[in-house]
Amino acid sequence: MWTKENRARYDRSGLRYESDLTDAEWALVAPLIPPAKHGGATRSVDEREIVNGLMYILSTGCQWRAIPKDLPPRSTLWGYFDRWEWDGTLKRIHHALYVQCREQAGREASPTAAIIDSQSVKSAEKGGKSIDPPGYDSGKKIRGKKRHILVDTEGFVLEAIVHAADLQDRDGGVLLLATLFGLFPFLRRLYADAAYQGPKFEAAVKRLLRQVKLEIVRRADAANGFVVLPKRWIVERTIGWLNRCRRLAKDWENLNRKALAFLRLASIRLMVRRLCQTA
Repeated sequence: MWTKENRARYDRSGLRYESDLTDAEWALVAPLIPPAKHGGATRSVDEREIVNGLMYILSTGCQWRAIPKDLPPRSTLWGYFDRWEWDGTLKRIHHALYVQCREQAGREASPTAAIIDSQSVKSAEKGGKSIDPPGYDSGKKIRGKKRHILVDTEGFVLEAIVHAADLQDRDGGVLLLATLFGLFPFLRRLYADAAYQGPKFEAAVKRLLRQVKLEIVRRADAANGFVVLPKRWIVERTIGWLNRCRRLAKDWENLNRKALAFLRLASIRLMVRRLCQTA
């Protein structure tokens, strides 16, 4: 929460655009960007401006063709965004920053507990054979995509996937857990809401993560109105943090992997700013 005492920590009015990286933030990201390939032409583009351009699109939600003229051309930004998503650069940057955030918090790099949840978002008016089709979430009454995220107890994203909204939470959760591939070996406990209860999801957790125990955090039947539920509030808060990026307000992307790339970029934005906050 912003107060008079800590508001200066979040002040970015001195930057060209508030979405731009500060010098301290760029110092964290720069070493993680891969160099140009050997044998090709010398890279002439300013890598920091590429990241600033992508952060501008993420933060403002503008169209690619509406990028300001003082940022790189949209073709250049899209080319690097597509390349970094395809070759795993964004994922490697995300994991490296995640480890630094854990160390800053005095935690081990691999968490022992995680919380899983999903968010359904409306899709833009689009269609055709070249897009990943949306689905209808009958519970939320939303036609679009569903974002599945896994966070630790600090609220940092461990992993995420994007799929059609008509896929049940327990099925999407299985797909999410299957992408971990032993990345967090010390994970022992998984918290989830009632949408993940049942033998099917529990059996999948035992099959994919044998050492992990599933714990369903249920809402009390007598509860009236909003109630803060143990552990579940952490992942809901993270979703709120990510939704500050206007590009995520709606599903604008044709492909699920592009939507996931913007979701991962939003998590990178969150972690970089957290690491560079001054006391």
